[in-house]
Amino acid sequence: MAWGTELWDQFENLDKHTQWGIDFLERYAKFVKERLEIEQTYAKQLRNLVKKYCPKRSKDDEPRFSSCLSFYSILNELNDYAGQREVVAEEMGHNVYGELMRYSQDLKSERKHHLQEGRKAQQYLDQCWKHMDNSKKKFERECKEAEKSQISYDRLDNDINATKSEVEKAKSQLYLRTHSADESKNEYAAQLQNFNGEQWKHFNVAIPQIFKNLQDMDERRTVKLGETYRSFADVERRVVPIISKCLEGMVTAAKAVDQRKDSAIVVESFKSGFEPPGDFPFEDYSQNLSRTGSDNTISTPKNEGVVNVLMRFQAPSLEDFSHLPPEQRRKRLQARIDELSKELQKEVDQRDALNKMKDVYEKNPQMGDPQSLQPKISETMCNMEKLRSEIHKNEVSLPSQNEGTLLMKEDDVLYIIEEDKGDGWTRARKQSGEEGYVPTSYVEIAMEKNSKGAVTYI
Repeated sequence: MAWGTELWDQFENLDKHTQWGIDFLERYAKFVKERLEIEQTYAKQLRNLVKKYCPKRSKDDEPRFSSCLSFYSILNELNDYAGQREVVAEEMGHNVYGELMRYSQDLKSERKHHLQEGRKAQQYLDQCWKHMDNSKKKFERECKEAEKSQISYDRLDNDINATKSEVEKAKSQLYLRTHSADESKNEYAAQLQNFNGEQWKHFNVAIPQIFKNLQDMDERRTVKLGETYRSFADVERRVVPIISKCLEGMVTAAKAVDQRKDSAIVVESFKSGFEPPGDFPFEDYSQNLSRTGSDNTISTPKNEGVVNVLMRFQAPSLEDFSHLPPEQRRKRLQARIDELSKELQKEVDQRDALNKMKDVYEKNPQMGDPQSLQPKISETMCNMEKLRSEIHKNEVSLPSQNEGTLLMKEDDVLYIIEEDKGDGWTRARKQSGEEGYVPTSYVEIAMEKNSKGAVTYI
């Protein structure tokens, strides 16, 4: 239905309606703006949450448990999910909110132009009506004056006492009034005809066209709202596949939790390699009654037969992992050897590449000076020797998995068989004859008067 024909007399209401339409569009734009601000805040809070719970420790301190690794995977997926929320906010701001605000400004300008055209047409019609109305009123006044002149003339013409000059004067006045009335009539007729013509054009041409423009503008506004409603949903729909992958990643991380593997890691992390303690031997204190102070026994030496402590407990060295139990030390040393071996292989590869380049330079001198590579080759060879030496040092310190350790309890007295050679372990023998290695950092060494020495576990 056309506004120009159906609503020809509703200019003010159409003015209000089109203003309401723009207000509604801007209200929706404000809704989108608040919606994207929520997305921005949500994404920021998610990223802060991920940052808060992400590990901040060094790589060596990272837990290897599947439950922890799965949780960190979930945090990574959640961080990606937050990124998609930022994408939603960005596209809403550009494709929906920004587009709505630009379109709103265009609508305001277009509406202002159409309403100005309508008011201008109405003002012109009002002006035509005013001219017609003025000519009508003038015609009415002239007719009344002519009627008065006619009455005055008739009265004097029928009055026997009236002089001829008075009658002629009244007749002349009547003629003037009648002539003026005829002119006013013609003017009124012309203005009326002009007004009727302008009024027909106003309500059949100008106003329908202006209202049609307003209708087209309002319908385009409605279409734009529908498009932005769709865009609002499309922004969400476009990120759904990626968000689904994030959620699938979380599910995959959840499935990767392995309680058996985590239990094995606990064993691997804390296994010392020591054997469980054996039975406590019977200690016959009555034998001490028949012993002399100079006897070389396995009992606790007397003060007079013991020199001052030769080695006290000190902070263990971390470089060779001597502070660790055998099993943990072996694993750490093996990891160190593997790392050094990788570095050595890199140096070997670099040396081979430099030698090949040197051969090429020797065969084709125009490509480069072979001697220019010699300093780099020498440096690489030096690095290789250092790495081999370091690997050998760690291999020497690497305890065998079958190497025995000796179980001890507090205040045990043991005989030294082999002193610590720098690996953190001392070979000793119990009274029962059992031999094995004990951690040097756990013992106190003292010299007996008539014996080679003993180690006391503290």
